[in-house]
Amino acid sequence: MPTQSSQSSTALNSFAPRLLDWFAENGRHDLPWQQHQTDTPNPYIVWLSEVMLQQTQVITVLPYFARFMASFPTVQDLAAAEWDTVAEHWAGLGYYARARNLHKGAKQLVEVIDETGEFPQTLAGWEAISGVGPSTAGAIMAMGLHHYGVICDGNVKRVLTRWAAIDGDITKSATTKELWALAERLTPTENSGLFAQAMMDMGATLCTRSKPACLLCPLKEDCLAHAQGARLIIPSKQKNSPNLVNSVMHC
Repeated sequence: MPTQSSQSSTALNSFAPRLLDWFAENGRHDLPWQQHQTDTPNPYIVWLSEVMLQQTQVITVLPYFARFMASFPTVQDLAAAEWDTVAEHWAGLGYYARARNLHKGAKQLVEVIDETGEFPQTLAGWEAISGVGPSTAGAIMAMGLHHYGVICDGNVKRVLTRWAAIDGDITKSATTKELWALAERLTPTENSGLFAQAMMDMGATLCTRSKPACLLCPLKEDCLAHAQGARLIIPSKQKNSPNLVNSVMHC
């Protein structure tokens, strides 16, 4: 399986500058939860949006995010709300376990704030919050706190597997480990929040699942999948057997 070593040091080192230049000119800068243009980022806003955006497109999330912010402008407001009220605000967004985790997480965050006077300041602190995994925690650290943070969500995995021609099954731990190592290698120590937003935009607007706009991509010169004509078959994912699919559908 090709690894990040398949790319030259020149390509690895130029990845972030080219991506950030593209983002400055072509990225999305008007999303209500973006914090890269403020000196006083709000981790609550980023946490809320990141949970909503799990498995859900931006255009779908926008009205729900606005509704939540209108009713629960602070994490304390969300924590104090009745579950039925939170569920009503979430109705229609799907994946309802996220709403449960969000409400539980708000209560946990309030406990942390009451004890320390601030939101969690470490990856471990955020990963201790219900429903927050490594990529979400990295996004909050980078975009919500302006600390160093690395993300490796679905969009990022698609960009990286194509760029480095990593053809392993992305559902397997070995491939996941390789992708995280590559994401960490590429993420700059400064402006990791800006880089995270740029990576999300790249995956959402150019390096899409079925119709990647390779001619517009700032990374196309050293994208190995593009060079190999393999951009539509990377990333790969092992198909579930019928029995496994049925068991998942009925669990």
